[in-house]
Amino acid sequence: MCKRHLALWAKIVYYKVDVLFDGASSDKIILIRNEEVNMKTKRILAALLASMMVCGTLTACGGGEEASESTTEAATTEAATEATEAATEAAEESSVAGEQVLTGEFEEAVAAESGDAYLAMVDGEWYVQYWGTNADLLTYDAGVVPITGNGDYTVSVNGASKGMLFDVTGDANGEYTPSGCSFMSVMVKDGVTLYPNMAIEITSIRVNGEEIPMTAKNYTSTDDGVEMRANIYNEWVTELPEDAHDANGPVTDNTTYSAQIIDKNLIEAWTSIEVDFTVSGIE
Repeated sequence: MCKRHLALWAKIVYYKVDVLFDGASSDKIILIRNEEVNMKTKRILAALLASMMVCGTLTACGGGEEASESTTEAATTEAATEATEAATEAAEESSVAGEQVLTGEFEEAVAAESGDAYLAMVDGEWYVQYWGTNADLLTYDAGVVPITGNGDYTVSVNGASKGMLFDVTGDANGEYTPSGCSFMSVMVKDGVTLYPNMAIEITSIRVNGEEIPMTAKNYTSTDDGVEMRANIYNEWVTELPEDAHDANGPVTDNTTYSAQIIDKNLIEAWTSIEVDFTVSGIE
């Protein structure tokens, strides 16, 4: 009688544990993708529950079986000990897997701080964007650089990061490629306050590693009185603002300077955009 009870309990326990795991919906389990840890955990839970039921089953059947009290205690103790050791081992493995997800799954989410330059970028659908915050899709592996004085700098965005792909598709190895350009500008956070006389000169623009030509000269200005900027493509600005300037002073020539210094039709599908620029005027 007791052997049949034990076999039945083992099937029920493993079935319940299997349903518990297969029915779970957890992004972390999907990200870890560690079936070995999950299977070990199933067996551990089954062993723990079974060890508890062994005691109750043997006790209930004790009157009709030849199992002694000492045999029952020994079996229960052995099962509990094995289950505890297995639980400790799996917990250590699970901890290591969790650390790998937290530190190695996605690239660093980058937010611009005061005095940093970054590439403000919006794709052709106004979907994939970067505005210097870690809430943007292009925040992962964004090339943000602190302005420390006059000199040459580079800013960039990564349109193929695992973090962006996961946010867009739900899979870090998913397929999605941004395309087009609705807005692009080099921005310096708090630049108006920190560097009121700074001038930004765009020297090179590369899409997927290939340089694209510039059709006009850029100027430096501010749109909100906080950030200093150099527009690369801004279709909403058709006239030079009052504070437009370059390294030589105020800019008034509409035929040479523009807020659209590239042909946006040259930007199709892209995975990386890099912009080189020179800063001057910082005292």
